[in-house]
Amino acid sequence: MSSKLIAPSLLAADFANLQRDIEMVNQSEADWFHIDIMDGVFVPNISFGMPVLQAITKHTKKPIDVHLMIVEPDRYIKTFVDLGSDILTVHYEACTHLHRTLQAIKAEGMKAGVSLNPHTNINLLEDTINDIDLVLIMSVNPGFGGQSFINNTYNKIAQLKELIVRKGASTLIEIDGGVNTENAKALIDAGADVLVAGSFVFKNNNPLEIIKELKTAANS
Repeated sequence: MSSKLIAPSLLAADFANLQRDIEMVNQSEADWFHIDIMDGVFVPNISFGMPVLQAITKHTKKPIDVHLMIVEPDRYIKTFVDLGSDILTVHYEACTHLHRTLQAIKAEGMKAGVSLNPHTNINLLEDTINDIDLVLIMSVNPGFGGQSFINNTYNKIAQLKELIVRKGASTLIEIDGGVNTENAKALIDAGADVLVAGSFVFKNNNPLEIIKELKTAANS
């Protein structure tokens, strides 16, 4: 069984000490860097812009997992590959032509991810699951910080796992929002492969230890 992955979300890092926090993740047992790009339109928040992402990727030594919470993501696919993204995840709700978007991401040599908001049904991926490398299930509403975990997430993971198995796909399941050492094992047991953790890691006094605990919990 393949190792389950931990992806600390840099949105929760200390922006005044970003390089320090990136070095911490480089030295940790984390597997990926998770980077949220928000445009203030698709979600009511604005995060990193291109120059900041460019600065981040100069220092990262692990795969860059970029989550686009933006409208018209197709316009920026080329930009994100140029900035060093390894995985590019777009929102189902932001793509009118999802299949074409996935093809465009893969054509640039990146892995293609699709994210679902809490209200979006898993069944909508029935026709595209074999083209998706990763599905990111939002376990909080995107764009608002400090929310509590939505318990229906476990049902969605189980439904998605069933779809992946039924279609013979090799899609990974990623969870973002409210992930901690208390629910990490339950999320993995439900079928998750990748856990994104933000505040839980970066607001802790010993983030290296917390990442280690998450990794252990996810693979226990």
